[in-house]
Amino acid sequence: MARVLCITLNPALDLAFNLESLVLGSVNRPTSAQLEAAGKGVNVARVLAGLGHDVTVSGFLGADNDAPFQLAFTQHSLTDAFVRVPGETRINAKIAEQSGRVTDINGPGMPINATHLQALIDTLDAELSGATPPQAIVVAGSLPPGLSLDDFSALLNHLIASGVPLWVDTSGPALNTAIASQPSGVKPNESELEDWAGETLDSTQARLAAAQRLHHSGIANALVSAGADGVLWVSAQGAWHASPPKVTATNTVCAGDTFVAGMLHGLLTHQNGQHDPEQTLRFATALSAEAVRHVGVGNPHAADFDSLQQHTRIRRLDDTITEGATL
Repeated sequence: MARVLCITLNPALDLAFNLESLVLGSVNRPTSAQLEAAGKGVNVARVLAGLGHDVTVSGFLGADNDAPFQLAFTQHSLTDAFVRVPGETRINAKIAEQSGRVTDINGPGMPINATHLQALIDTLDAELSGATPPQAIVVAGSLPPGLSLDDFSALLNHLIASGVPLWVDTSGPALNTAIASQPSGVKPNESELEDWAGETLDSTQARLAAAQRLHHSGIANALVSAGADGVLWVSAQGAWHASPPKVTATNTVCAGDTFVAGMLHGLLTHQNGQHDPEQTLRFATALSAEAVRHVGVGNPHAADFDSLQQHTRIRRLDDTITEGATL
């Protein structure tokens, strides 16, 4: 399996509540509650490690409450290369209702200064120049206070200069900054793609045209998630659409992170001649669908996972033929 470096610049302790329905201005009693060390890059790392990859996690952690993260890293066999900064890592509340609606209340994160950023760059350089450098890098999640878009752009360009394929999953202005840096892969959802494209994308065909624009702008793997409407993947090998299996969605918080990890797993495996594009997209889409059934990331060892894959529909949307999928 591959070595992967997953970077979370603004991690969080996720406090997830499951409710029948949220009543504003009232006392709500959840059916379950769970506190978990998280952040988008950490979630991606957990899935990849569970699939057998050697994963190092990095970013910024608050020195005052890093114990839950240390425990999680040990439990999930993740190598800890986080930079500790003064203060506490934020807590995010996730309120999932039986209808599938999820309300996020996200803390702002710890302020980051130039010294912290340089410490992170030094840490990442050590990982990239080691005896066994990573085969892929993932930067996922929001930006912490104090880290400007110019700082983010410089960090991404620094990572790209290493020659290791870089995937970025973020949103808002940070997503536009990432796209301008031309990483190997990005995964906006439909509304984030609309913001980038500057137009309404109310059909699969419209989203496909925007995804193709994104690919032609320099993104090797343009991925677009649209919930129950499925996923688009445009690369040099072609354009594909995946329709997920029908499941009862109770918590969608980790679905996108699970999908990114599933795609990377397939592409990294493909380098060894084991996965074709259709198989990669089918696996990632089914794993994401598995994730929405519960709190947390997708489980490829679920008893019905083979059935979920069988009920995931994959369509080729063009006639492009090239040498093969790449990171």
